[in-house]
Amino acid sequence: MPLARTTAVSAGEQLESLESALSSVIRGKPEAIRMAVVCLLARGHLLIEDVPGVGKTTLAHTLARALDCTFRRIQFTSDLLPSDVVGVTVYSTSSEEFDFKPGPVFANVLLADEINRTTPKTQSALLEAMNEGQVSIEGRSYPLPEPFMVIATQNPIEYHGTFPLPEAQLDRFLLRIEMGYPDATAEREILGMNGSRQGPETLEPALSAVEVIELQKAAQEVRVEESVVDYLMRVVEATREHERLALGVSPRGSMALYRAAQALALAEGLDFVTPDHVKRLAAHVFAHRVIADRRSAGDGRGAERGRLVVEEILSQVEVPL
Repeated sequence: MPLARTTAVSAGEQLESLESALSSVIRGKPEAIRMAVVCLLARGHLLIEDVPGVGKTTLAHTLARALDCTFRRIQFTSDLLPSDVVGVTVYSTSSEEFDFKPGPVFANVLLADEINRTTPKTQSALLEAMNEGQVSIEGRSYPLPEPFMVIATQNPIEYHGTFPLPEAQLDRFLLRIEMGYPDATAEREILGMNGSRQGPETLEPALSAVEVIELQKAAQEVRVEESVVDYLMRVVEATREHERLALGVSPRGSMALYRAAQALALAEGLDFVTPDHVKRLAAHVFAHRVIADRRSAGDGRGAERGRLVVEEILSQVEVPL
C-alpha cells in the first residue's frame, strides 16, 4: 500500500526535529546531516571520507545521542582482531559451557573510525553484520539490535600504514560523503563559542529506536513512478557503458539508489520520489562503487574519479519532466 500523504508529512516533521537536534551540534553542515538521516532511513551504512578535524566522529556520536540509541566506537588499528569487533566465546568453569561475549558491533550505531587502518581480515569481520544484520561465530548466528547502522571514517590523504577497502566492502556502504570545511559564517560562530559549544552528550533524544524502525518502514512505502525508475536505470546503464569506467554499477548499487531516493523523499515530507532525488543522490551512492579505468588515473583518488564520471553522466542523461 502506498504511503499516505499525511503519514509522509508527519514523518517529515519528525525528521525535521531530528535534523534540528543534529544541527545544534554539527554547525554549517546541513547536507552531511541530511545524507546521514537518509542513510539511516534506508537501513544503510555511511562512509565518511575526509581530512581530520571536520566532525566525522562528532556526526556519528551526535546521531546516536539524538536517536536515544546505543553507540559504540572502534578505533581501527593494524593490530585489531576480528574478535575485537564481533566478540568471542569464552569457556565458563562454573557452567562448563562456552559463553558468547558480544563485541562492540552489538550497538545501534557503530563508529568504525579510520576503518582503512586495519587489516582486510578485520575489515571483513563487518561484512556479515552490515549485509545481514547478524554475526556468526563458531557455527552460531547472533542477531544485531535494530536499528543498526555503521558509520565508517577514513582519511583520504594519508596512505602510509593503510589498507584500502576492497570493492566488496565498499559496496556495503549505501552512501559515501565528505564533510567538507564549514563556511566562513559557521566557522566564525564556532570560534565565537570559545570551546563552549554544545556537545553530543548534552542532546535530548529526538526519536526513539521504535520510531526509527517505523520511519524506515514508511520510507519503503514511498511511491516511485515508472518514469523515475526508467531515469534511474538510464543512469545505471550509462555507468556500465562509459568508456572511462572499467566497472559500472551493480544491481545492488541500483537498489541502493532506489532506497536512498525513497528515504530522501520521506525526509522532505513527500510520499513520492522525484527525478531530482535520484540526481541529487547518484554521486553519493555510485562514486565508490564504480571503478575508473587507467585513462582516468590522473583525475584524483578512486572515489573522486568515480564521482567526476557519475556527474558527467548525470549531465548527459535526460531528466524526465
